[in-house]
Amino acid sequence: MNIDMIRAAAIRLDGHARRTPILTSPFLDDIAGRRVFVKAECLQHTGSFKFRGGWSAVSALSPEALKAGVIAFSSGNHAQGVALAARSHGTKAVIIMPADAPAVKIANTRALGAEVVLYNRATEDRDAIGAQLAADRGLTLIKPYDEPLVIAGQGTCGVEIASEMNALGVREADVMVCCGGGGLTSGIALALAADAPGLRVRPAEPEGFDDVTRSLASGQIERNIQLSGSLCDAIVTPQPGNLTFPIMKDLCGPGVVVTEQEALRAVALAFDRLKIVLEPGGAVALAAALFHPEASNGDAVIAVATGGNVDPAVFAKALATSA
Repeated sequence: MNIDMIRAAAIRLDGHARRTPILTSPFLDDIAGRRVFVKAECLQHTGSFKFRGGWSAVSALSPEALKAGVIAFSSGNHAQGVALAARSHGTKAVIIMPADAPAVKIANTRALGAEVVLYNRATEDRDAIGAQLAADRGLTLIKPYDEPLVIAGQGTCGVEIASEMNALGVREADVMVCCGGGGLTSGIALALAADAPGLRVRPAEPEGFDDVTRSLASGQIERNIQLSGSLCDAIVTPQPGNLTFPIMKDLCGPGVVVTEQEALRAVALAFDRLKIVLEPGGAVALAAALFHPEASNGDAVIAVATGGNVDPAVFAKALATSA
């Protein structure tokens, strides 16, 4: 993986992905005790940054591979990104999703024309299911994070952050990134190392699913004991990726762990102060920026709001935290 792959992905994404805005609020600044800049990837196509990686991977396929179709596994955001990219390229997509994924994500993935295969994430191995279906049907597997073309696509978000922060005169800051398997985190880290070395990526994770934070602390890949049961489902993965972890180990600062309640409060504050809708997993970075001031230095912090595909009941629960 290198910056050249990210720049090539940016060319393929040009005119297809949205350049998402940087949002600010003096109310959030007061909570954090410093300036807070929010990269609103929840406004990306399909409601999350995952469209970047999905388009990057699908758009790089050969005509033969495109004709056969693609397969992916995801709790919902990667699913929708790949499904839309596949539909836009005139090919079919099979998506393996956990049966406990939010209903809105399953419905949206099907609405985008994908075939959805459900599995039990606590007892079944999605990698094995995906590999078998790919072999049986001749499909190209697009992994959610441990895939160079996907990492390159996610890294285009970092290219934008570097440009936007340069225009705002922010040269040094921690960049909190909601982290599951590390595709977005490592992609942004690579982009910033090349274009804005004063901006340091910090993985942000929910309590109980902090495999990246523990892995960075120990220097080796650590696995989550629990694989389900979090409202932050979008970033619940078994462990960091084999491709993403070395990049994060080399380029990222220590991880930041937030509680589920803090994530819900961040959802409510994002809606109240920024007028954007986040899902809990997409608000973990904002929670880290707002409620863990001891975790970063300087007069500014950047948070990537990674996704907004939230079930109404969960959103209502989040809004109730500010009642």
